[in-house]
Amino acid sequence: MTTTIDRVADRTAGTAMPAMDARPLTCSIGAEVLGVDLADVARDDQRFAELKSLLLQYKVLFFRDQDMSRGEHVALAERFGSLEDHPVLGSDPEHPGLVRIYKDLDSPPEQFENSFHCDATWRENPPMGSVLRCVEGPEVGGDTMWVNMALAYEKLPERVKEQIEGLRARHSIEASFGARMPIEQRLELKERFPDAEHPVVRTHPETGEKILFVNSFTTHLTNFHTAENVRCGIDYAPGAGELLRYLQSQATIPEYQVRWRWTRNSVAIWDNRSTQHYAVQDYWPAVRKMERAGIVGDRPF
Repeated sequence: MTTTIDRVADRTAGTAMPAMDARPLTCSIGAEVLGVDLADVARDDQRFAELKSLLLQYKVLFFRDQDMSRGEHVALAERFGSLEDHPVLGSDPEHPGLVRIYKDLDSPPEQFENSFHCDATWRENPPMGSVLRCVEGPEVGGDTMWVNMALAYEKLPERVKEQIEGLRARHSIEASFGARMPIEQRLELKERFPDAEHPVVRTHPETGEKILFVNSFTTHLTNFHTAENVRCGIDYAPGAGELLRYLQSQATIPEYQVRWRWTRNSVAIWDNRSTQHYAVQDYWPAVRKMERAGIVGDRPF
């Protein structure tokens, strides 16, 4: 199946370029886009607009054989918005906002990737999305999965939708990246990035979709303890925690997912507002080197 958008004018040649060839990978999320040079897309307003339209439709787009420089990688991501650094992982010194996620035998033992998460929801304004490129990958393993969290919300039982309407939750860098740090470093990290509070169900600012917005950075519900929800203590503890764990578990449902096999110079672009992802760490002792540009987002509502 091939999805087409209206043909795009080639302003340099004066001829019509064929629409991007986007081929869905599952019925729920993700498409591979063929025959596209992302470095060229970054320089062309109309091609970029087509790319963004496909991203809103499929939530994550995949590309093979994108031999981009780091500068071109950053230029593409910056078409979506400003880039952000990561307080723990850091950035490439010459390209602020380009995070190097390198895993080899000399890497520290932290396992930051192998959980379903939405990037940096511990920020007041979590990222809008990311552009991730494989620099070097293992021969076997090291896949990444993405989940359609709009579909996860849509498929919730109506009684659960009613229960979580208006609920809010805390998201913490201290309890995730900070957990392995000495206490002084952990508290300093929390001082710089206090826990953020977001709605359990957010509304996508461009599509209007309702999205289940809890993940592995989410620590607890903040406004659950009301007369409507809590008759006695057991309704709150463990009741609120069990509800949160149930909501977090929706990301693990295979019917909502797509799985991508990385090859050198393959690229994924995803909408961080409506998806979660999971980097599968099944490749040790092989090497996996990825570079990611995260794009500044807005405050969830």
